[in-house]
Amino acid sequence: MGILLKEHIAYKLTLTDNFNLVEEKDKKDFIWNHSLDKIKPRKFKTERGKDYHCFSCKISENEVVLNSDYFVGLDWLTKDRYLHVEPKLNFCVAETFEEAIKNENENISDDGIEKFNKNTEQKVKKEDSLKEVDVIAMLMKIMSHREVAKETDKLLLIDWESTEIEIEQKQDLLTPFLVVKFLKLLQDIARKGLKKSYYKVQESLRSRVKGKILIGQQIKQNVFKNRLTNTVCEYEVFGENSVENRFLKKVFLFCTQYVENNEYYFKNVNDISWMINYIRPTFEHISSEVDIQEIKYLKHNPFFKEYKEAIKIGQQILKRFSYNITRTTSEKISTPPFWIDMPKMFELYVYSKFLEENPSLSASHFNYQFSTHGNSLDFLICTEYTKIVVDTKYKLKYNYSQIHQDIRQVAGYARLNKVREKLKYSDNEEIPCLIIYPKPIENNENDNERLRIENLLITEIGAYHKVFKLGISLPIF
Repeated sequence: MGILLKEHIAYKLTLTDNFNLVEEKDKKDFIWNHSLDKIKPRKFKTERGKDYHCFSCKISENEVVLNSDYFVGLDWLTKDRYLHVEPKLNFCVAETFEEAIKNENENISDDGIEKFNKNTEQKVKKEDSLKEVDVIAMLMKIMSHREVAKETDKLLLIDWESTEIEIEQKQDLLTPFLVVKFLKLLQDIARKGLKKSYYKVQESLRSRVKGKILIGQQIKQNVFKNRLTNTVCEYEVFGENSVENRFLKKVFLFCTQYVENNEYYFKNVNDISWMINYIRPTFEHISSEVDIQEIKYLKHNPFFKEYKEAIKIGQQILKRFSYNITRTTSEKISTPPFWIDMPKMFELYVYSKFLEENPSLSASHFNYQFSTHGNSLDFLICTEYTKIVVDTKYKLKYNYSQIHQDIRQVAGYARLNKVREKLKYSDNEEIPCLIIYPKPIENNENDNERLRIENLLITEIGAYHKVFKLGISLPIF
């Protein structure tokens, strides 16, 4: 039985000693007292001494209150109940954020703050403001830039050891995530050219011997069948039909089958068919027959860096389908518990848009995750004429004091000596700060130009000096 968590909306479960209440489908809002010891929110990561859990759980005398935090995915809550956090973003919070930083709210009273908080809390709990973010389209954008793609290692957490969770195919985010990441790596490999290496070939040769004679197979295949002029030999060949390339071809066939049968995930991804057609000719003469066990003992060439990551993702994809290509068409699937770090994905999405909209600049101008004294800035933009401290906020707060706390946080980054030294600012100069957040874009706005370097510092937050804001759109279903 699944529990669906939504952004800024708590899910309450009433504690009971009556096991029958828990078992009935229409009583899913109850939880058995004796299963409380099984509820342990999974830790996704630890950064700067702080643990980040995939969801939060507050247990009181009569109830259990669950809240989604900054991650989306699937996981077990108890032995027989799982959590499902969808990538749905509450765009009403963006409106709340903008309302809280208007000029006229600079000197708001305590009563005004309390009234503001109550009104905004009611707004954000309305489900019609929730929009499903297209995570796959975001990943495609991220993987299209090599400098950004290499930062995706810690985006995903998969627990292959846990019992799998049965869900509908359309609820699955893990498989399309892995497929897109693999295809992008394969595209880079195809662009560079397949790696050539020595690999072993077994063949029954007529009237000649090459390499090593395989005695056992020679007896079975030739001696017992009275083929006395044939010899089964094993020898090495230098070429492209190596174990690595055969393995990549096998996974590629799985991915193409999956994309063809699950178009729902790729509605906003226009390049997916083009990418498959780009890759296909490169592997046309490569066999897909491969012993999966051979992959474990491969040594990777540092010149072909993409191979190591592609083979790792490929193994996860095959494991995901239990090495059976017919499972790509199933309506119901079983998936291991997994979580995706959405704030990091938003950071990387902004990073890719920065590079796309500013082709004259390189990754070194944006200084992604610039660290100092236990602090980590999302971006420290440093060009000849533009220097900005940038903080991305995937999930904005709707409480008045927390909103201004977020603004003061980014302003504090600009006061760090290491930041000022990096930007070569003198003591009497102030560094401009920018907060980037997701928001619905109006039809008459050109979102493609918003992240150009000359357009970043346009909208200033009135109550603060040299602190700016910028809302950008995300792909949504």
